[in-house]
Amino acid sequence: MTDSTSKSRVDVLMIGSGEYTTGYVHGSASKSDKSKGVVALTLIDLRRRGKTDRLGICGTNGKKFPEIRKYMQQAIGDAYKEMDLTMDWWPGDDTVDSQAYIQALDTFKPGDACVIFTPDDTHYDMALEAIRRGIHVMITKPAVKTLAEHRKLYEEAKKNNVLVTIEVHKRFDPMYSDARDRIRESLGDFSYFYSFMSQPKFQLDTFRSWAGISSDISYYLNSHHIDFHMWSLYSRARPMRVTAMGSTGVAKSQFNIDTEDIITLTVQWINLSSQTIGTAVYTSSWISAKSDTHTQQKFFYVGHHGEVNIDQAHRGYTLASDTNGYLSINPLYMKLVPTDGYFAGQLGYGYRSFEAFIDAVADLNAKKIEMDTCDMKLPTIGTTLQETAILEAGRISLDNHSVMVEIIYENDTSFIPIELKLLK
Repeated sequence: MTDSTSKSRVDVLMIGSGEYTTGYVHGSASKSDKSKGVVALTLIDLRRRGKTDRLGICGTNGKKFPEIRKYMQQAIGDAYKEMDLTMDWWPGDDTVDSQAYIQALDTFKPGDACVIFTPDDTHYDMALEAIRRGIHVMITKPAVKTLAEHRKLYEEAKKNNVLVTIEVHKRFDPMYSDARDRIRESLGDFSYFYSFMSQPKFQLDTFRSWAGISSDISYYLNSHHIDFHMWSLYSRARPMRVTAMGSTGVAKSQFNIDTEDIITLTVQWINLSSQTIGTAVYTSSWISAKSDTHTQQKFFYVGHHGEVNIDQAHRGYTLASDTNGYLSINPLYMKLVPTDGYFAGQLGYGYRSFEAFIDAVADLNAKKIEMDTCDMKLPTIGTTLQETAILEAGRISLDNHSVMVEIIYENDTSFIPIELKLLK
């Protein structure tokens, strides 16, 4: 490896060692479509391709790490050729430490990167520690749970000239990105949007450590389509008022988790140029029955000059086997089946989301691009405030008997929300 190649590689710390990072949950492989994980698998493959270098994983319970490393060797190292699983781990294998990420971050340098996949209420503190060390950050959606925390991270990122992005991979789905471009190109002002996203009941067991405690199903799943909708309308329309309703029963009776089964947010938007009104309905659930696909997900969009309808769960590609029965499969997300022994999922939108972040960090470090370029191309902390405003307003509405919550802006033309107001 030449010095120039070495310098172009990005050192990355993964904070969080659960399902999305390693594919290992409660002592075994995840039952979801993330059985090999996404974060570690992608970053290991990016190292094989010369884009990342030193890797580290930080969790809270080091006593799980020997089992996780063994599982990753089976799921990744033994499954694909030339995958180097060498990495540092925090805390030690005999230690439980919820603050281990601070020690881990101290071993990285300004210009390095960290990827945060932990319960929602931990994102803010972890991201802030990284930003203040000059480390670029990618945070799983939602970035944080409150608009105040989001604004604070935005200000700290600007002050430290650090890239902070949100991992919302649907922006890299070719059908979603095409729909977004068509919405902006030819469908006119916004009129109506409906989205539905659900996962099977066993996810409540997977997420039992935080479900209903540190977050809810709206933050977890509605965030996907809220981000897509916001991205499609960015600078042209803004959300004004939010009302939320929830359904209960299954989580409490079957899993003893005191949280909503299904959450629906109804949001009033205003088109800034025409001052006309549009309505959005975002619904998410984690009590679905097991079916042909892990995640049911679809949206319907109506503009003044046309409409778009996508069923992302059913792409016309099905598989029937003695092992798993009948499935609707989606290798456009993560292709896990090897090609000639090698991992071949580089075109999946789950993979491309991380690669785009790593490429941006490398280009920023090499001074090939400015931070403003990232705002135009990536879901950055400065361009996603509306998403957090809608999600927090939904939670406030639920906690106040579904009362409407207004999103406040600096003036009539601004699309940067500054606070939320409960309308009683």
